[in-house]
Amino acid sequence: MKTSTPIAVGILLAVFASTARGEDFDAARNQMDQRLKGSLAELSRVREQIAKEKIPLSRAVSKLEDEVLGLRQEQARLLKLRDSRTIDLTSLRRQVESLETQEDFVGSRLSEFVRDFEARLDISELPHFEPRTSAARLSEKNVNLDAEGRRGTQIAVVKAALTRLEDQLGGHRFAGEALSPDGVLTQGTFVSVGPTVFYASDDGGVIGLVETQLNAADPVVVALPGSNADGIIELAASGAGRLPIDATLGKALKVEKARKSLFEYIDDGGPVGYVILALAATALLLSAFKCWEIMGFAVPDPVEVDEVLDQLSLGDLSSALTSARGVEGVAGDMLTTGVQHAREKRGVIEELLFEKILRARPSLERFLPFLAITAAASPLLGLLGTVIGMIETFQLITVFGTGDAKSLSSGISQALVTTALGLIVAIPTLVIHGALSRMAKRKLGLLEETSVAFVNGVSAIKHDPDLKALASRPGELVHG
Repeated sequence: MKTSTPIAVGILLAVFASTARGEDFDAARNQMDQRLKGSLAELSRVREQIAKEKIPLSRAVSKLEDEVLGLRQEQARLLKLRDSRTIDLTSLRRQVESLETQEDFVGSRLSEFVRDFEARLDISELPHFEPRTSAARLSEKNVNLDAEGRRGTQIAVVKAALTRLEDQLGGHRFAGEALSPDGVLTQGTFVSVGPTVFYASDDGGVIGLVETQLNAADPVVVALPGSNADGIIELAASGAGRLPIDATLGKALKVEKARKSLFEYIDDGGPVGYVILALAATALLLSAFKCWEIMGFAVPDPVEVDEVLDQLSLGDLSSALTSARGVEGVAGDMLTTGVQHAREKRGVIEELLFEKILRARPSLERFLPFLAITAAASPLLGLLGTVIGMIETFQLITVFGTGDAKSLSSGISQALVTTALGLIVAIPTLVIHGALSRMAKRKLGLLEETSVAFVNGVSAIKHDPDLKALASRPGELVHG
């Protein structure tokens, strides 16, 4: 009973709790139904409002889309227009750059033409074209002239050049001033025929060919060989006459004028050239003297040596000594010494004869070292003259520049002439030295050959049992 009571109480409590929960659930459901109905009503109202506003908004969106499409098309058109204008501007810039390049090219070619034209002008024509060529040459630095003005001065030179060509087709005469060969300034008439310009003074005293000379601001007249003066005077006076024809276009006269004598070439060498020539003269004199001395150096004939040996073999020392003394020069002294010491030992005789040869060597070889020194020093002196000449040339370049080659000719001439003189002296001197040295060595070789032949002959006499003449009287003729 006690056990079932709590169970019953629990059941009652559970029933009571279920009842309370059921009432709360109904209340909650009713509440949710009310809220659902309110929400559905609100949803219906909102849908009706959306349905009312949808059509105007759709129209507005459609209008905005049309405006956006139009703006996009306008943007694309403007982009295309910008690109096309950029392309046109780039093309125009390229055309402008191309025209500027052409302008610079034309300007440079015209400037070059002005310089070349001025350089091609004869010195007699310079006064006539100087105003136009100077204006064209200085136009680049003239701030008062624009591009068109500068081109105008250059084109004026081109027109003047064309006019000059037309004038030169049949010859051209014009008045001017020229220097006579004596350096006197005269008034006269120039006659330009092709590249050749003739001149005749008004008084007829200066007639000849016109040329440019160093350090002369005016044209210089060079007299022509032969009788050509009358034709030049007639042509200068009337425009018609006979002129000499030079197929070389003046080069023959230049070659003739440039031809120098031996003394002029030597003078171009300067002090160094004179030193080289002094060495050459000394070497030449010594060579002649040595040639005479060596060729006059007497060497014994083998017959004479055999004669002395035959007399020694017979014991006739006096005759052998007389024959030895009859031989000329060092060879005679050598044979005499050999005969006087014929009874000495072989080594002693060899030393005595070799002593004679050594004494003869300096006489044969003297002055030969000077020839060798001359042959070696002459090219070095020529090189020294070359260096001095080039130094002078560079000094002239520093002062006058490189525009006038004639102003540099003196230094270059000295440089080349001294080198040539050095080689001209050195080569023959070297050959002569070699020949004389060979001749001297041959003479010494013949002396040595004679010495060996004499010593061998004396030794043969001493050791021959049938020839005891030298050993029979010892001491004789040793001091004779």
